[in-house]
Amino acid sequence: MAPSATETTTLPTRTAETSTVKLTANIGPYKELAPIGYKKEVEEEGKDGFKAAKYPHYLPHWGDEKYPPLEPFEHRDHGLDADPAFPDLLGPGVVTSDLTPTIGTEVTGVQLSKLSPAGKDQLARYVAERKVVAFRNQDFADLPIEEALEYGRYFGPLHIHPASGAPKGYPEVHLVHRGAGDKTAETFFETRTSSVAWHSDVSYELQPPGTTFLYILDVPESGGDTLFANQVEAYNRLSPAFQERLHGLRATHSGVEQANASRAKGGIVRREPVIHEHPIVRTHPVTGEKALYVNPQFTRSIVGYKQEESDALLKFLYDHIAYGADFQVRVKWAENTVVVWDNRVTSHSALVDWKSGQRRHLARLASQAEEPFETPFKA
Repeated sequence: MAPSATETTTLPTRTAETSTVKLTANIGPYKELAPIGYKKEVEEEGKDGFKAAKYPHYLPHWGDEKYPPLEPFEHRDHGLDADPAFPDLLGPGVVTSDLTPTIGTEVTGVQLSKLSPAGKDQLARYVAERKVVAFRNQDFADLPIEEALEYGRYFGPLHIHPASGAPKGYPEVHLVHRGAGDKTAETFFETRTSSVAWHSDVSYELQPPGTTFLYILDVPESGGDTLFANQVEAYNRLSPAFQERLHGLRATHSGVEQANASRAKGGIVRREPVIHEHPIVRTHPVTGEKALYVNPQFTRSIVGYKQEESDALLKFLYDHIAYGADFQVRVKWAENTVVVWDNRVTSHSALVDWKSGQRRHLARLASQAEEPFETPFKA
């Protein structure tokens, strides 16, 4: 049931300030970063037995540009203005198939690029309700990049990732790219047993992304799926007494380790890293649902707790989310697929499990949303 107008539109005054941090040589507990280079002759021309990249204008570029700190802004979610019957999104001829009862839907028969403003509003609400939606047979990757960016901006200012490659001239596009012939994953698995790394994208920002788009450019023959966890259902599974105990707690989210990892590999850092505090239980501004908002990649400690206390509670929450296969979904990529998810109420992890040497190339648009906020506990 949707919250009242007060709950959905009145956000708290900002209290978490950007922290001054000192970077050290310690990389910390951060997942494997994508490669910071590729073989130009393979990706652009197609050599060594590989075809050229299908979308060479989406190949990553690493410049030396620097950006100032992000500025706060007011955000009103378009889902608040949507018709909950979704007539402009799920009209005649559209077929939906829920992948699980609580998270994940596949949709065919609608072209995202052709949606009206009303349809886009309904898209925001539908994704908030289903958490992650895979739209098949889309033309999104074939749009001029500027048109794709304009589409994403409808849902909020597009986040510029501080440490990833981007198409030259389009820093708002975050690229997930492992080139043909690349075998760096093999080195990763020499010291790690799994590539699973649950996270909510850039949760260290003051206003992390909400509605997020990821579209495939080149897909391996098999593998390379993405896992998603429903953080709302993860919260709902907890006992009322435990839920109540979590309310009021805040945790720090840090971008320092990500910056350290990029610098250690000779990569870029476009913006100096920040640390912000966010509630451990956040409320979605449209649905009113409460969700756990912690992840092992960026969450560091619970404010006011001693380290051992914080570690113990966070480990329980991380394990609860990671082991919750009954509130997770696995999205399989296919050509012309666009996956849209709500980054506020989900965690996700890529899977590095495809045949070594095959290309995997995707583009992400992350629309920033409101500062995470919490509404009072209700038993």
